[in-house]
Amino acid sequence: MDTAAELESGSGDESGTTPTPTPASPVTQLSLWPPPRSTRHSARRRRQVIVVSAAVAAVLALAGGIAAALTFSADESGEDAAGAGRTHLDVFVGSWSGEMVQVDTEGDYVADWHAEVRIEDGAERGSTAWTTFACSGTLVQTAAEGDRLVYTYTETADPQDRCVDEAELTVLPDGEGLAAEWSSVTREGTRMISTGQLE
Repeated sequence: MDTAAELESGSGDESGTTPTPTPASPVTQLSLWPPPRSTRHSARRRRQVIVVSAAVAAVLALAGGIAAALTFSADESGEDAAGAGRTHLDVFVGSWSGEMVQVDTEGDYVADWHAEVRIEDGAERGSTAWTTFACSGTLVQTAAEGDRLVYTYTETADPQDRCVDEAELTVLPDGEGLAAEWSSVTREGTRMISTGQLE
């Protein structure tokens, strides 16, 4: 039995000609394959993919540049902060040793001796050993005059009774080390000055 659409379109004709579509039946042929895709929008899709890819690449490059800039500026600011955290006193901190030449008030040579000085963080305290005389003592900062620091030496050990009980040590930066001047008064009242380089 024929359907209503076939009856109206005249599909029962045996003439073999393709029936002309009527307003009731717009489909004239059926296919098992989908219709060919339009290429009208293919170029547009490619452009969209290229534009989106370029935008993503630009964003990634910008983010990488910003990250690199922040890393380098953080390194530099870390160095600046480390440099800013350092004071001129840090130049004095450390362990130093050197040969001292001792003269009396008239400038006459008295002795050569070896000094070892350790100045602690903050440069407020330290210790010293006069190895030639087997003496040792503590250092306490008493003054800061420009780039000079002045310490009071107080003897803590003198097994041979060869050293003064108190002295004054003045140090200032000199090249890679410290220029040192020891000033003391002996038990007999003679002023002694010892100078040398601590490295």
